[in-house]
Parts: sequence; structure tokens; C-alpha cells
Amino acid sequence: MKAYLNSLDQSSRRQFVERSAKSLLGVSLLPALSAVPEAKAQSGGGKAKNLIFLYMNGGMSHFETFDPKTDSDTKGPTTPLKTNVTGISIANHLPKLAKHMDKMAIIRSMNSQTGVHEDGQYLMRTGYRKRATIVHPCLGPWAQELDGRRNKTLPDSVVVNTGSAHPGAGFMSAKYKPLPIKDPNAGLQNSRAGVSDSKLEERLALSNEFDSAFRERFDHIQVRDYSDLYEETITLMRSDDIEAFDIGKESAKTKAMYGGNRFGQGCLLARRLVENGVRYVEVEADGWDMHNYINEEIVDRGAMLDHAVSGLLQDLDDKGLLENTMVAIGTEFGRTPRINMNKGRDHHPRVFSTMIAGGGINGGQVYGSSDKKGYAVASDQVSIQDFIATLGHGLGLDTEKTIYSASRRPFTVGDKGKPVTKLFS
Repeated sequence: MKAYLNSLDQSSRRQFVERSAKSLLGVSLLPALSAVPEAKAQSGGGKAKNLIFLYMNGGMSHFETFDPKTDSDTKGPTTPLKTNVTGISIANHLPKLAKHMDKMAIIRSMNSQTGVHEDGQYLMRTGYRKRATIVHPCLGPWAQELDGRRNKTLPDSVVVNTGSAHPGAGFMSAKYKPLPIKDPNAGLQNSRAGVSDSKLEERLALSNEFDSAFRERFDHIQVRDYSDLYEETITLMRSDDIEAFDIGKESAKTKAMYGGNRFGQGCLLARRLVENGVRYVEVEADGWDMHNYINEEIVDRGAMLDHAVSGLLQDLDDKGLLENTMVAIGTEFGRTPRINMNKGRDHHPRVFSTMIAGGGINGGQVYGSSDKKGYAVASDQVSIQDFIATLGHGLGLDTEKTIYSASRRPFTVGDKGKPVTKLFS
């Protein structure tokens, strides 16, 4: 057994230990919980306590969202729409968000190093280019590593609507792994034991006896990490805090405020989670890879984005949470200026747009610009590394602090990216 465990790579050892723990406990919920240090005072420049990261999977067109153009060769049927901030316009597909421009900072000078979906998604989530030898963490685990655990019962990080390719905690400890929620409407599935309380207590006692010998024989960090999850997993299962995952507790009016799709309801779940002390929530929206008939496709996608994000900003503001919660929109790259033969736009990493609101951001501003045709950065280029470092800075993280992987390789938040401090008030 020991030879077998030693022969496995890091990912395989984690999977082996996780399967063993699930089988022993009789439950399928093993969230990213463990005995870690309490949250420390923020060491970076920002004041946000939480981050809701909204990921537009597929490559969101800047022309049809946050950087509309008037040039006849590139604009398509999209027209600029005035916002509630004088002199700033966004696309006419986002009329609700136009009323929240005073809360938002738009970055129109984003630039990426790749036009490939998988690599671009990985880069936007981690701030690092994808490598075969290591997996890098997303921002939630970074915050827990640098500033400690936020909540004694709930996980520090949750990802909603994301697939198995999400980098999660990367090379960091398994105890930092974000808890995945596949469907916000279903909440936290399999969160109850499949056995009676008495039987569960028997299994826990057995696990404690088993663990002591197992840890001595197989002294791997993954074994220790997953052993630490037993007691706190049961604590979550028996705690009222688990109701934070149940959007059924919300009124029909509030649900409608976000839109009746999985992205909108994911944004509602994100609000519930940060309200209950979860630090990092990522919500993914598919459907932005518009190679074909973009004029038709953007109607539904634009309405989905407009409805959900405007509802989220309003709800956070009404509850007094926006001041301490950053809301960011990211995507892997933009779309080409010219409409292709299939009436769509192709991949375009040279320039695109992102957005950040709340959490100490000075709203009502645009940072950087693209050229007249939306082809390249015209001023104040922002790399994806800079963007991730900016979010880290907003969370109060020390983006220059170096931590080391198990192989002793050095890493920083955003791979030495420079935070755009001008965005903050």
C-alpha cells in the first residue's frame, strides 16, 4: 500500500485519500474546510472583504458590452447607450447596467497572451500561463493562504456552474479547495449523511482509530489535510449555516430580480454566501463564444448579463454589502473587429474589456482605451496578470509576497502583475 501511495502523483494521491474519506464517512460532501489560522488583518491596499468573480466563458465581445464603437466597419448593429455617468456609454444591450455605471469601473485596455479558450480561461482564473508541470490556484485559495480562514463553518471559497477543468486550489493545500456547486437552484447536494446519526458516530469513531495508524504509516500532506476535514464536514452538515446555500429561502421577487437562469440564480447564491461570510465566490456563464450570428446571440446573453449583474449590484447595495464586496467580470479574450462570413466575431486577445464594482472601487470611471476600431490597446494596457493582482490588491492581499509550492518554486498573486491602484478610491 505504501509503495502504491508513494508512486502516485499529487493529484492522484488527493483523489485516493478523498475517495477513502467519503467511503468511510458515508457522505459525499467534503468541502474545503480544515483547521487553519484565523483571518489576519489585511496587508494590501484594498478594503474589500469579499470577491464575487463573474466569469464569461467563451470570450465576451467588448463591442457588444463595455466598449461599443461607432466605426461603421466594426460596430455592427450595436449602438452606444448613455449611462448615469456623464460622458460614459456602454452597449445598448445593457440598459439596466447603464443605470449602475456610478458603481462600476470599466477597463477597456485588457490584453491577453493567448487566443485559445482553455489556456485563456486558465490564465484569467489564476494569473499564470498553463504549464504541464504544475497547477496554479485561483484567487480564493490565495486569500486563504495569505490572510487565513474567514469562517469556522462555511468554506472560504465556492465556485458555481464551473466544470472539472477549474484549477481550484492548484498546488496549494487541499484544504483550500473551493467547494463546487453545479446548480445554484439545487444548492448543496448530498449534504446529509446516508446513514443514521448513531451509525455515523460509529463510523467517526472508527475513522479516528483508523486515522492514527494510517497517518503514521503514510505521512503525506494530502492524508493529513483530508483527515482534518472529517470533523468539520460533520459540523457543517449539522449547522444552520448550511442554509446559506439554499436560495429557496429567498422571495419570488428577489429571485426575479436576478433572472430565472442558472447564471442569475448563481449570482443570487453568491450574494447569500458573501452575506454569510464566504470570501470568494465565482459564478460562470456559458455561451460567449459567438463565431456565428452574434447579432442574434447577444440578445439573450446580453439580457442575461444585464439582468443578473444589475440585480446583484442593487441587492448588495441595498443590504449594505457592496462597500465590502468587489464584483468583477472577467473573460478569456475579446472578439474581432470585423464580422466574419458566419456573421459572428472570432477570438481576439489583443484588446478586450473587464469590469470591477464595489469593494473600494472608485465607480463611474473608465480606465484605458482601445483604438477606434477596437483592434488594439490605445492607452494604459492592462495584462491579465495586472487584473488578477488588482483584484488581490482590492482584497487587501500582499500581491508581492512570495509563497512556495511543494517543489520550492516561488509564486505571487498574479505572477508579478501590477495592481491598477488608480481604480480605488
